[in-house]
Amino acid sequence: MKKLLVLGLLCLVMVGCTKKGGQEAGVIRIGAAGQLTGPEAVFGADMLNGVTLAVDEWNAKGGVLGKKIELVPGDDQAEPRQAVAVANKFAAEGVAGVVGHFNSSCSIPASEIYHKAGIPQISHASTNPKLTDQGFDNVFRVCGRDDQQGKAAADFAVQKLKVKRVAVIHDKTTYGQGFAEEFKKNLGSGVEVLLFEGITKGDKDYSPVVTKIKSVNPDLIFFGGIYTEGGLLVKQYKAMGGTAPFIGGDGIMSEEMLKIGGPATEGTYATFGPDTKDIPSAKGFNENYRKKYGEPGVYSVYAYDAANILFQSIQAAGGTDGKKVLPVIRAIDYNGALGHIRFDARGDVKESPYVVWKVESGKFKQVK
Repeated sequence: MKKLLVLGLLCLVMVGCTKKGGQEAGVIRIGAAGQLTGPEAVFGADMLNGVTLAVDEWNAKGGVLGKKIELVPGDDQAEPRQAVAVANKFAAEGVAGVVGHFNSSCSIPASEIYHKAGIPQISHASTNPKLTDQGFDNVFRVCGRDDQQGKAAADFAVQKLKVKRVAVIHDKTTYGQGFAEEFKKNLGSGVEVLLFEGITKGDKDYSPVVTKIKSVNPDLIFFGGIYTEGGLLVKQYKAMGGTAPFIGGDGIMSEEMLKIGGPATEGTYATFGPDTKDIPSAKGFNENYRKKYGEPGVYSVYAYDAANILFQSIQAAGGTDGKKVLPVIRAIDYNGALGHIRFDARGDVKESPYVVWKVESGKFKQVK
C-alpha cells in the first residue's frame, strides 16, 4: 500500500511538473482577445482569423520551440469589465502572450493585469496614446496612435478638403473621444468647431444630435467611434437632407459600416493604414487568408503580424518566460505582411503611415 501511495504521489508531482506557468508539456498557450460577440463582433472575427492563420502556419512547421501552439480566445464583448475578466483568466491559465485587445477602453485596463503577470501584450488595433504612455514594459502595438491618426485626418480636412466649419461627434469611449480630441486639436485656428458632442453607444435614434448638426450647417462632420453608430449617424443625417461629408478613423473601416448606412455612406472618408493590396510583403498573407476565410478584414493582417512577432520572439528567447521574451520583442527587427516593424521605447511602432480612404461606389477605396 505504501508503495502504491508513493507511486500515486509521484504521478501527481510529475503531472504538476508538466505545467509551468500554465503551459502544459509540449504546448504553448497564446491568448487572443477581442469582441467575439456583440454588435462589433466583425472586428473580433477579423482578429481571431488573423491570429489563427499565424498559429496554423507555425504549427504546420512544428510549432514554437518544438511545441504546439494552442490558441485561447477571449471574448471581451467590447466592455472594459469583461476585458479585465478575460485578462485575469489568461493570467490564471498562464498564457505566454496575448494578441489584443481591440478597443482602447479594453486594452488599457487589461494591460494592468498583464503587466503584473509579466505577460507580453501586443495590441493589433488599440490606438489611444495612453496604452503605451503608461510606461509598461510588456505592452506593444502594431498599429498607430490617435495623435498620429487625428493629425492625419485634420491635415486632410484642412489641406485637401479646405473646410472652415466642422462638427465633431464621438461615442464617449476612450478611443472615440480621444481620437476626436486629437482631430480637434490639430485643425488649427483657421477652422471653427461648431459642435463637439458625445453620443451613447448602442442607441438607435440619433435624431437629436443629427438635428443639431444640420442646424449649424458644417462643411464636414467628424465621427470618433465604431461603424455600428457611424453607419446610423450617416444614414439619419442624410435622411434629414444633410449634405456634408463624414470623416472617421479605423473604427468605421468595415463593410458593416456600408451595410448599416447604405447609399448614405457614399463619399465618407476614413483614416487608416495603406491598402495591403499595394504592399508586396502582404501578398502571401492575402492569398492564404482568402483560401481559409475569404476577404481579409481591415485588422486581420495586424493581428496576424502581432501573433508572428510574439511567436518569433518566444522562439528567439528560447522559452516563454516573459522576462526573457519582452526584451526580444522590444529589440525585434521584424519583416512581415505589413512590412518592416520595429518598436520604440514605449512599445509603439517606429513607422506608422496613415492614409485616407473614401467610400466610392459602395466600397472603401484608398485615396491616391
